[in-house]
Amino acid sequence: MKIFNIIFCVIFIIFAGLQYNDVDPYVWMPLYLYSAGLCFLAARNKYHPKAYLVGIVVYALYALYLFFDKTGVINWAGEHQAENIAQTMKATKPWIEETREFFGLLIMIIVLIINLTYSKKNISHL
Repeated sequence: MKIFNIIFCVIFIIFAGLQYNDVDPYVWMPLYLYSAGLCFLAARNKYHPKAYLVGIVVYALYALYLFFDKTGVINWAGEHQAENIAQTMKATKPWIEETREFFGLLIMIIVLIINLTYSKKNISHL
């Protein structure tokens, strides 16, 4: 789990840095850095189940919003035939930007769920 968390800590820090030139870095930098911080702590065997739950809930609520928003994931999949979201890093189309954001949240949710599950197993064995 240590290597897993180090890798995702670095990835989330890089993702946060890439948000610097985004239109809403004040939203995305803290989201990615929160996950990076929790991965950093987990890499040091310091697990915080309540912090994972807070992150999972916040990310899931935001992901649901992006999924159902009028220019969100459903719009991308239906009206835009799941257009390639990796063509260019400039997201000039809102459905591409919101779909990318959705998948970023999904990655963070999955990582936090893995850490939450692992932390519960470790706590029960103490």
